[in-house]
Amino acid sequence: MEPSDRTKKRSRALIVLALVALGVYALDQSSKYLVVASMTEGSVIRVLNDALQMHFVRNPGAAFSLASGSTWIFSIIAAAVVVFIVWFARRIRSFAWGLVFGLLLGGVLGNLTDRLLREPGFGVGHVVDFISTPWLLPAIYNVADMAIVSSMVIFMILTIRGIGLDGNKVVAVSKTATPTLKQTDAVTPDSTTRESVDPDSTASDRLNPGAEARP
Repeated sequence: MEPSDRTKKRSRALIVLALVALGVYALDQSSKYLVVASMTEGSVIRVLNDALQMHFVRNPGAAFSLASGSTWIFSIIAAAVVVFIVWFARRIRSFAWGLVFGLLLGGVLGNLTDRLLREPGFGVGHVVDFISTPWLLPAIYNVADMAIVSSMVIFMILTIRGIGLDGNKVVAVSKTATPTLKQTDAVTPDSTTRESVDPDSTASDRLNPGAEARP
């Protein structure tokens, strides 16, 4: 692949990553703003009966209300993930992988913003969760959580299919080479050089081929 083609593919992948991340982040923060502005904490609004509900809670833990009480740990992990994605993004040259890391970056930034800027304080802020689907999951989550899980699902699909960061399918090449055995030709003595032996000659004659016969 020409360097110019790699540069173009990388640029397109980075654009996809940035647009998806910005879209997820904007949707996550705007939805949380509307929930906080229009609902009181703990209230429930049935959108589709028990299939979809709006249940406003503040989550001090990880995604889907897991590991509450360790907010600062998740803040550090989220910040590290953001730094890693920004550093790793230059290797991506595929729309699909740009989508994966865009969803992950947008979701992580969305929840990290809550932990940094919301109460009770910097680094330990509680994440706003409001989406509830009791028939599917017992947890309450938000748009950022959905984006993170979606990125993991797409990541596993691409990995199982063997799609590389450049968008091409990785083909495993066997490095085991079958040795080629070279047969050695049998050395056959030339018949013209083969010495003729008289079957009637004695052993001494054979040992002394120049001796004259005695009467």
